[in-house]
Amino acid sequence: MHRLFTLMLLTVATFMMVCWGSYSYTSHFSKAFLSDDLRDLPDQKVALMLGTSFRGSNGTINRYFKYRLDAALELYKAGKAQYILVSGDNSEENYNEPRAMRDALVKNGVPVDKVILDYAGFRTLDSMVRAKEVFGVTNVIVVSQKFHNERAIYLGRKNDINAFGYNARDVDGAEGSRSKFREIGARVKMMLDIYVLHTQPKFLGEPVIIP
Repeated sequence: MHRLFTLMLLTVATFMMVCWGSYSYTSHFSKAFLSDDLRDLPDQKVALMLGTSFRGSNGTINRYFKYRLDAALELYKAGKAQYILVSGDNSEENYNEPRAMRDALVKNGVPVDKVILDYAGFRTLDSMVRAKEVFGVTNVIVVSQKFHNERAIYLGRKNDINAFGYNARDVDGAEGSRSKFREIGARVKMMLDIYVLHTQPKFLGEPVIIP
């Protein structure tokens, strides 16, 4: 019994070290490429807005969506990006993140021909790799919350994408805490995807030319 208890403690301790190491290393790696200030970012042809649901669990607009939208609009209107690539989940008939992002951007003044849709951004890994392999994007400003941008930048740069991140306003309260807790597991999974499993996007497909 004593040996079993000791083994359990060692297993838990090892897992916690792996989680903490993955989280902290990702943040440290990406720090130099992230900014809350538009003036710190280089001008790019494309900004990549990462998807999330339009509505939250309570039926109101999802604050993650709203704040990412605000940040993407700031980038475009400041001339930091000529096109906005919106990448998200479209796996169900009545759930379409890219279309919701496009409609919101167009409603707020972005010409429809300046919004490029990626319907197969099922995961952040898919969004980053597809940006390069399908849409030919090798230089990009990623738009999401800081904790998410850190992981996206890591994924992008490990796939030879010159990626920078513009941090959207974060979400506070219980909703924000839940997302940051899930991010711990997401970073462990990312490390496994890159270095062990060599995971590829669910779909690639024919190249799409951004004018």
